[in-house]
Amino acid sequence: MSSNETDLKPPFTRGAVDVVSRKVAYDGFFKMHKLRLRHRLYRGGWSAEMERELFVRGDAVGVLLYDPERKTVALTEQFRIGALDRDYGPWCLELVAGMVEKGESLEEVARRELQEEAGLEVAELHTIRSYLPSPGGSSERMHLFCATANLSDVGGYFGLADEHEDIRLCVLPLDTVLAALDDGSAVIDNAATIIALQWLQLNRENLHRR
Repeated sequence: MSSNETDLKPPFTRGAVDVVSRKVAYDGFFKMHKLRLRHRLYRGGWSAEMERELFVRGDAVGVLLYDPERKTVALTEQFRIGALDRDYGPWCLELVAGMVEKGESLEEVARRELQEEAGLEVAELHTIRSYLPSPGGSSERMHLFCATANLSDVGGYFGLADEHEDIRLCVLPLDTVLAALDDGSAVIDNAATIIALQWLQLNRENLHRR
């Protein structure tokens, strides 16, 4: 562990949280748990017991598709209920992505989703990073990858009908997409896609050399 990591570590770990009770508040397409808990305080001692709702969602994988030769990226576009009142409408440009099922590795999920949402098999996956999208109320952890591929003949409509997926795969010039990020356009406004594109902006020369 580097000295910088040591400086950034919080003074508490999981053992500083006392979960008094946990109940399933909702179990549908998503899951919600209600927890009663207390935790250690910076000033010393323990907090009073409190109730918190937790949106229970496991690990997810997102993959940015990049064509180094043509300098294009492929993004999915699909309906998202959380973006219902978005100015651009609820059809969002995003990474190829999916949830991790029990027994699957992150790489297996990435390759499965690339096949389902883009019709592609890729040889190499480049790890970007993992992060918590919304730790204030959700347990989800997102794992990001970049995959290089020939995107010259890629595109069309994908998704599993039994999961109500209706996905359009869009191949776009990287410079156009990065310009939209730089000018603050909300046409791409989800964290996973922004993080992956910013990583690509910093690392694309390394990918070209490979």
